Amino acid sequence: MPLIPKKVKFRKRQKGTLKGISSRGTELHHGEYGLKAVEPGWITTQQMEAARLAIARTIRRGGRIFLRIATDKSVTKKPLETRMGKGKGEVEVWVSPVKPGRVILEIEGVPQSMACRALRIASEKLPIKVKIISRIHTGI
Repeated sequence: MPLIPKKVKFRKRQKGTLKGISSRGTELHHGEYGLKAVEPGWITTQQMEAARLAIARTIRRGGRIFLRIATDKSVTKKPLETRMGKGKGEVEVWVSPVKPGRVILEIEGVPQSMACRALRIASEKLPIKVKIISRIHTGI
């Protein structure tokens, strides 16, 4: 299940900035527990898949996993030892720019202890700091 888009309007994009905090996707919609970004950064398709697999292994068919971000930004890279000029490099990886406050993924249908353990393991797979949030305010 690749997390890259089937079709994009423009193949190569500019870097952009990650200033400010997220204004959308800041609350849980589907699940009971989730991971919320605390700092800005880029999350690649490989990192998202690693986090998803870590959760799936921990909850063992118990609940559902909802990915709330899409890796739809292309990042290019020129080959090593290439002279300057001759255009922009080829697409190397697909990422999702994440601002602080954005919910990255959610899970439902599992007990609180298992959800916390699964989300803690998944957070270690991500390159940014995240916090575990809950719909049921029990002080996680």
